[in-house]
Amino acid sequence: MRCIVTGAAGFIGSHLCERLLADGHAVTGIDCFTDYYPRPIKERNLAHLIDRPHFTLRELDLSQGVPADVTAGAEWVFHLAAMAGLTRSWLDFDSYNRHNLTATHRLLESLKGSPTLKRVIYASTSSVYGKYASGDESLPTRPGSPYGITKLAAEQLCRVYADEFGVPSVVLRYFSVYGPRQRPEMGYHLFINAILQGKPIKLTGDGLQVRGNTYIDDCVEATIRATQAMPGEAFNLGGGELVTVLEVFKKLERIIGKTAIIERHPARAGDQLSTGADVTKLFKHLGWKPTTGIDEGLAKQVEWQKTLL
Repeated sequence: MRCIVTGAAGFIGSHLCERLLADGHAVTGIDCFTDYYPRPIKERNLAHLIDRPHFTLRELDLSQGVPADVTAGAEWVFHLAAMAGLTRSWLDFDSYNRHNLTATHRLLESLKGSPTLKRVIYASTSSVYGKYASGDESLPTRPGSPYGITKLAAEQLCRVYADEFGVPSVVLRYFSVYGPRQRPEMGYHLFINAILQGKPIKLTGDGLQVRGNTYIDDCVEATIRATQAMPGEAFNLGGGELVTVLEVFKKLERIIGKTAIIERHPARAGDQLSTGADVTKLFKHLGWKPTTGIDEGLAKQVEWQKTLL
């Protein structure tokens, strides 16, 4: 297949590109290298891909439009590019609107009428459900942050382009993805670095927030399988095991062999209090289920972060 991966230099995108190449597909990676975190980190994510014979990197801002030659002949399009994270979305809504909504619109416009396109996989988020995101796809969508609002709006754009123009899209709602190459501002990355270096962890809220975690390899496997799903479907994608933030601290203390130093801070506006994906639908449609438990996955992420220090 000829594949396009937007957000190719990111955490999930770089892993997805790697897997698609290993499966024998040709991949065009697209990234605009936003300043959400440092460019050298994203370049490091791509370092092992950039010279592969069937990989092409295009540095493009999708919100400015998509050149026709970029999408011509594409069969699978994985749209992962986005401004992530809820905290900054309260302060910089224009950027979230541009990179999450306008960019999705421009991409869908470029794919309209394509004779080769088989699937568009849109990477959404559990944040579309709001503070309580535990259950199946019938949960009401009540985003608790501007970030979640822009991601839900982009889901609706995918639906409209499917209904009106036949763009065959599938939505995946990712739940707390972690593992090697996790973004530097994400919780587990921050927790691990702090414990490894003997620095305080800034705990927002009471630490009883519940998370259903998804290891990166499981996430990538489900994302690729989604190319076989019926267009118009939306799926929760999560790892199944539920843990509180405080329980994660205990697991990391055991894995690393050091005690966490915890600084308590007020809860963040719009923070999710409970996330846990019911993936019954994903298993029923595609036969997917997670294979990596939280203890094994955290240990792998710890080993990777040790190499960065």
